[in-house]
Amino acid sequence: MRFLIPSALALALAASPAVAQPARPAVEASSPQHLAVTVYRDPQRGADQAMNRNWPRGFAMVSETRTVTLPAGESTVRFDGVAEGMVAVSAIVTGLPGGTIEKNRNADLLSPAALVDGSLGNRVTITRTNPATGKEVSQDAVVRTRADGGLVLQTATGYEAVRCSGLPEKLTFDKVPTGLSPNPVFSIDTHSPQGGTYTVTLTYLAWGFDWQAHYVATLRDNAAGGKATLALTSWLTLLNDNGQSFPDAELMAVAGTLSVKSDYRRLADPPRGKPLQLMCYPLGSTAEGTPVHYLAPPPPPPPPPAPMAMAADTIMVTGMRRAKAELASGAAMVAQQEELGDLKLYRVPEPVTVSAKGMKQIAFLQRDSVKADVIYRGDCTPDDASDDSVQLEMRVEADNEERNGLGVPMPMGGITVFEPTGEGTLLLGEDSLRDYAKGEEVAFSLGESGQIRMQCAVSKSKAGNKGETSQMLAVFTNANRDAVKVRLDLGGAGEWTVVRGAKVRVKDGRQIYEFAVPGRGQVERKWTVRARN
Repeated sequence: MRFLIPSALALALAASPAVAQPARPAVEASSPQHLAVTVYRDPQRGADQAMNRNWPRGFAMVSETRTVTLPAGESTVRFDGVAEGMVAVSAIVTGLPGGTIEKNRNADLLSPAALVDGSLGNRVTITRTNPATGKEVSQDAVVRTRADGGLVLQTATGYEAVRCSGLPEKLTFDKVPTGLSPNPVFSIDTHSPQGGTYTVTLTYLAWGFDWQAHYVATLRDNAAGGKATLALTSWLTLLNDNGQSFPDAELMAVAGTLSVKSDYRRLADPPRGKPLQLMCYPLGSTAEGTPVHYLAPPPPPPPPPAPMAMAADTIMVTGMRRAKAELASGAAMVAQQEELGDLKLYRVPEPVTVSAKGMKQIAFLQRDSVKADVIYRGDCTPDDASDDSVQLEMRVEADNEERNGLGVPMPMGGITVFEPTGEGTLLLGEDSLRDYAKGEEVAFSLGESGQIRMQCAVSKSKAGNKGETSQMLAVFTNANRDAVKVRLDLGGAGEWTVVRGAKVRVKDGRQIYEFAVPGRGQVERKWTVRARN
């Protein structure tokens, strides 16, 4: 018999299931002690496209410095409050003695359904209110079902479904189930041989950001002959569509065309709070319908009254005056430009709070005396000939050089141009700018001018062995008081050859003819072109 006992014990041990490994203890990392947010533009957005405030498709690199106290052995470190648009596969944690064993991101946020599911088999308090007397009666109950098909509680009187008694009811939970948080959570499993307190850095990409530049130019000293001076200020507008704020963050913005192959939107898929589905057969009969009207969703609230136009104008003007005053006094933050490979990085010199679901504007460029040319541009080839006069396009051009008062990289964005008049500073026009590098010619259009007009005609044409020859005649009228500079496009260098009558230069593959038109005057220009076969 003494030999049967060990044999039976061995068989019992062989048949018994494997002992479950104890769960790793969860450790909460501290709130971020330092934040750095680098915002990248939507790589698919063009120079003439505004940011989509409802669906920004840019992204940011977020770096959070936190402290964590680890026990000896393996543990799970939880980073509460990361961006909901976090691309978890991009996350890197540095500063841990044992590195990272596994990375996870919570799939569920704290919600009524998550509370119920996390309390399955545990006690809650249900409170019912008598609508006639207003008296509340509370009792203990145990959650017996999950939240996806109606909620059943067990009380001292038996089992019952919530919201089926006909009385207003509410549930009270003593605590939040382990692992649930109202904020997105990122966690990692790690190993610390001895334990201790460490400073760690969590860095990750996050979806749902964007930024753009906007320039405000004041056209001054617009003298005869097309010479002018610009006062140029630029604002950097940041957009954060995430539900999390980044207080007192080191803020940077990257300009330039970035090559992005990953679909950050799909990779970021944010966690969602699941709804609580309470189902109960309606009171009354199926023929009569349900008389319990409070079960139906309440009607939507009425829209808020529209703000007064005068108040909106006052706020806008006050903000502009304050911004101009800050720039003039040097009090406004001006971002500093740095190099990032072939891209440009703009670093804000002071901590900035990037608010949840919000926008932020920061000045990053101010130049008071930029030398520029104001020209009026038109096209006149045999294909453009017409009996009608046309308006010429008013353009402003400036060499992006330090000697001209500029000499800085200019990220793409919109530009609004004003001009001082006897009635005050008035809007002159708007346009968009592409990315301009230092040394390039910056140009933008102010639209067509009704004061400078041109009639382009073919006075004579003749076919020849070398191609068709056309004698061109253009008449220009200037209703302005001062002389203006006109730039005439005579066609592509590969399309037409200017035989005589015009001194041209080639600019961006186009044959350009420039001259002045006197104030309140009229000018005729004649030249001959031959078509290239």
